[in-house]
This record gives sequence, C-alpha cells and structure tokens, in this order.
Amino acid sequence: MAEVTISLQGGESFMAYLATPGSGSGPGIVLIQEIFGVNQVMRDIADGHAANGYTVICPDLFWRQEPGIQLTDQSEAEWARAFELYQGFDEAAGVDDLNATLAHLRGLDACTGKVGSVGYCLGGKLAYLMATRTDADCSVGYYGVGIENAVDESGNINTPLMLHVAEKDQFCPPEAQAKIHEALDSHANVTIHDYASVDHAFARIGGEHYDKAAADQANQRTAAFFSQHLGG
Repeated sequence: MAEVTISLQGGESFMAYLATPGSGSGPGIVLIQEIFGVNQVMRDIADGHAANGYTVICPDLFWRQEPGIQLTDQSEAEWARAFELYQGFDEAAGVDDLNATLAHLRGLDACTGKVGSVGYCLGGKLAYLMATRTDADCSVGYYGVGIENAVDESGNINTPLMLHVAEKDQFCPPEAQAKIHEALDSHANVTIHDYASVDHAFARIGGEHYDKAAADQANQRTAAFFSQHLGG
C-alpha cells in the first residue's frame, strides 16, 4: 500500500492512496472519500477491496483546500472542519479530479481490466456523477448527499449504477429519496437498495450510526456487483 501522485494538465498534482492485491494486479476501483478526507476509514476500505483482488485508488479530493487532511468523526472540532471542507468543495473540479484518477488507474500495470467506482456520503453523490459524467465501467454510491439535485443527468447513465439509501438518512430526507426513486427506479442501468431504520453512514465502522447488519448486506451486494461488472 502506498501513496501516489496524480498529475493534472497545467502542472498541478494531488496525492492518492493506492492499495494493490496480493497477486499484484486486478480490476480497478476508484474509492471516493467522505467529508473526512482520505483517512484511516477510507484506507481500510481500500485495503479490504484489495484483499478481494482489486487495485484500489482513493484520491485526496480536498487538496485544493488542505492537502492530505485526515479527520475522524470522533470530535466536534473535526466535524466542524469536515463541514467547512464540504462547503468549500468545488464539485465540478472534484469530478475532474476523479476522471484524472480513473485515467491514472487505468494506466497502471497493476490494473488489468475494467475500472469501477464506489463512494460514501460526499463520495456517494460523486459516484453517481461518475456514472453520469465519466466512462467508469460501473459505480456504487452509499448514502449519497444531494443526488436528488442531479437526477436530470440520469439520461447520461450508460453503465451499471447501484445506490444504497438509508431510509432514516438525516441528510437525504424522505422527499429527496422519493425524488431519487421517481427519477431512477425505471432506469435500466440503475439498482437502488433501501435500508429501513438506519441513518446516514450506517456502513462506517465505529461511527455513531453504524449498523452491522445493514452494512454487511450492502457490502455483500457491492462485492457481487463488482464481481459481475468488473470481473473480480
């Protein structure tokens, strides 16, 4: 496991965490961070997918504001800083960074085939945008925040997309969930799974709303989805 540099046109660059499988190579996954940066939670998720045979890269999307930041969800000060970074985040630039990450991963010898994406919270919305704005081979979003504001892009989804929705999500209330379902339920490339009685970030181990049963179910569905569409 290592940190790598991803270069942009114009000479700018940012860091990403790279996890490779024991075999040294495999299909690719772009892992998209929450609002806490590329912290230990994200690195552990990357390592977990690598253990299942994937080459995983998790880019630092907050580099324009504070490169290398790693927060936890364990203090009010860290939550406050995380929300500051979220509010200052340039979404369009973030998608550009993810597209550059996608291209970088595809160019690695350790990436042997298709490349998908998976994201959480902020990254859940960005995973949706990976499906609408990039040529990622498939995408998975966990409790994405703000997807309802981008459903007009759903006509651009040409590859498989899976969304995990927490029914009690305080950041995606019932009216937002209804809008997402109305726009996407009939889409041939989209699968939505709803998780009753769980809140936002139900899959974040150690988090206040972690729910092992729901997290295990969502993660099993994600693993099967990647196996089917990436060949892992």
